[in-house]
Amino acid sequence: MRRGLAVLTLVNLLNYLDRYVLAALGESLTRSPLHITDTQFGELASGFIVVYMLAAPVFGTLGDTRSRTRLIALGIFLWSLATALGGLAWGFASLLVARALVGVGEAAYGTIAPGLLADYYPRSHRGRVFAIFFAAIPIGSALGYVVGGQLDVHFGWRSAFLVAGVPGLALAALALRLHDPPRGVHDAGAPGEASPRMVTRGARAAYAALIRNRPYVLTVLGYAAYTFALGAMAVFLPKFLIRVRGLPEGPATFWSGISLAATGFVGTFAGGWIGDRLLRLTRQAHLWVSGIATLVAAPVALLALASGTPVVYWSAIAVAEILLFSSTGPINSVIVNAVAPEIRATAVAVSIFTIHVLGDVPSPTVVGAVSDASSLARAVLLLPVAVLVSGAIWTYAAWRGEVTERAAVA
Repeated sequence: MRRGLAVLTLVNLLNYLDRYVLAALGESLTRSPLHITDTQFGELASGFIVVYMLAAPVFGTLGDTRSRTRLIALGIFLWSLATALGGLAWGFASLLVARALVGVGEAAYGTIAPGLLADYYPRSHRGRVFAIFFAAIPIGSALGYVVGGQLDVHFGWRSAFLVAGVPGLALAALALRLHDPPRGVHDAGAPGEASPRMVTRGARAAYAALIRNRPYVLTVLGYAAYTFALGAMAVFLPKFLIRVRGLPEGPATFWSGISLAATGFVGTFAGGWIGDRLLRLTRQAHLWVSGIATLVAAPVALLALASGTPVVYWSAIAVAEILLFSSTGPINSVIVNAVAPEIRATAVAVSIFTIHVLGDVPSPTVVGAVSDASSLARAVLLLPVAVLVSGAIWTYAAWRGEVTERAAVA
């Protein structure tokens, strides 16, 4: 179990390093012979997500019926190769194709890994386990900023893509050696568990079951608003610090990366630990933690983006990131716990599709277009509104779950 968690977490770190290395290269790509505009830069991020979300349902179905470790290894290999190909781009179109192909590989991993991890541990431990797994998101994203930014400064933007793509080959081999346990091995008799024959009746039955699952639907809708905010913020934060706050490129990517790694690590672990501890008091603990933390994060994020005083905006960025990342472990635990073990990969795939089609597919392009039409300082103010919507949905879902449970007991 621990070996599987370690390998999957390390792969998740590389996953986000490769995904966010692009964010560190924005201003260099604008100044390069490729002449990437802010709108095109947003489209590069959106293009990756479009392919990622379209491939996710395919791998979701495969992940519920085929070897999960083989599919994961294939995904790692594909996205690593595509990342390296970005360093050979000769124009916007070729770079867009390379970044889009990264989405195919990451879809294989992103849809299947959470279900595999859930089968390594009982549900009483999953908040903490997912906190460890998803702590790789801020650390990997931060490494994308730092590694990409430093390689860009010293060796040029092409080197960042080439170097980022190499480690995946070794990790693909490690993934092939992981144990693939029976699906639902720790969930026998779990409340709300569906018939094991559900998957054999086809994807349509699985999708129908998910649509009827109100806690799952509300959780995913809140996640979509959350992803809208974080997707655009991750892409444009280095640009914002360089252009609006006047920081040099090296310090901007370095310090935003360090901040992201530290606050993400603290926030993710704190949220997972608190959520599991509060399960003793209420089954809705994970939703309550996510909803309340995100509601509080909204005004703090607004302060971070609106203030021009360094000590204020750096402090607010740190607090907002801790609050936002504290929901990562709990909310992903809600998604896998709310559905039958036999359709977890499909549930994660539908979640991925939904949060991206409503979240970070449009958000980088929207922010980029508003920035080109007005200013980047104004464009980023859209993001705290999305954070507020996310917190409101999750808090409502937690309250509704409490009411439903009381009614069932009565």
